[in-house]
Amino acid sequence: MAKFHVKKDDTVKVISGESKGQEGKVLEVYPSKNRALVEGVNMVKRHTKPNATHPNGGIVEQEAAIHLSNLMLVDPKTGEATRVGRKEVDGKIARYSKKTGEVIK
Repeated sequence: MAKFHVKKDDTVKVISGESKGQEGKVLEVYPSKNRALVEGVNMVKRHTKPNATHPNGGIVEQEAAIHLSNLMLVDPKTGEATRVGRKEVDGKIARYSKKTGEVIK
């Protein structure tokens, strides 16, 4: 399985595309498609039939998946976007911020 620079529950910033500059929390990562679902980013309108959650149906606005290359991890310490590296810490591979050198949990 491929290793990515973002994981579920990370805070990321969009660096290119229509949603450039927006930040949000990663809700889900789709490894086979190299995409992620980010809260409040890349909103699209969907026409839905009536169902339990939307009894009347209609047009619903929801997030669409965005390509991982358009996302950059936000450093928890500084709040700025940073590149991600990997290094061994206590016998395990850990992600770290290239900007500050801090290990990301």
